[in-house]
Amino acid sequence: MTDHVEVTGTGAHHVVPDLVIVRARVQCEARDVATALAESSSRTEAALQAAADHGIEPRDRRTDDVGIHPRHDQNGRKVIGYTAYQAFRLTVRETGRVGDLLKALAGAAGDALGVDGIEMSAEHTLAHLGAAREAAFADARARAEQYAALAGAQLGPVIHIREGVPETGAPRPMMARSADFAGSMPVEGGTQAITATVAVRWALA
Repeated sequence: MTDHVEVTGTGAHHVVPDLVIVRARVQCEARDVATALAESSSRTEAALQAAADHGIEPRDRRTDDVGIHPRHDQNGRKVIGYTAYQAFRLTVRETGRVGDLLKALAGAAGDALGVDGIEMSAEHTLAHLGAAREAAFADARARAEQYAALAGAQLGPVIHIREGVPETGAPRPMMARSADFAGSMPVEGGTQAITATVAVRWALA
C-alpha cells in the first residue's frame, strides 16, 4: 500500500436561525371518552385555524401525537374521567410573529393550550452546507500537512474522501405557559453552527 496519511476534519458555518419551531398541545378533560375527544378536537381545530390565519402554511403545520387516557381517583382504583390531547408542531418562518401567534393560539384554545417548547432552527441550504464542507476540508488538509511534516514528507494527491453526517447546533428549547401569552414574547436566536465532517486520505510524497 502507498504510504499515506488519513485525518478527519471538522468545519462549521455559522448562520442566524431563520425558523422558530413551536411545539404545542391541546388537552381536555371530561367524564367520558367521547366528550373529552370532541372537546380536544374542537379546540385543536380552532388553534390550527388561528395558526393558518396568522400565516402558518399547511406544510408548516403537523400533528405529532394524539391520545386519550383515563384519570383515576386518589387511590388509583376508580376511573373518574378521561384526558384527551392532541400535540402539534408549527414552523414559523417570520420569527417576529411568534408572540402574536402564541396569543392567537391561546385565544382559540383557551386554558386547554400548553406549549411544550420553542426551538430556534436554521434552514439548511446548499450554500450553508457547502461552506461547512469547505471549512472541514481545509481543517483536514492543515492536520495532514502537519503530520506529513513531522514525518519528513510532503502531501501527495488525495486518495480517498469520506464525508460524515452534516450536523447542526442543538436547538434551544424554551418553555412557556398559556398565562405568559398576554404580552409580547420576543425570541432571539443568536447564531447556530452548521457543521460538516470529512475524512481525507492523502498519499505521502
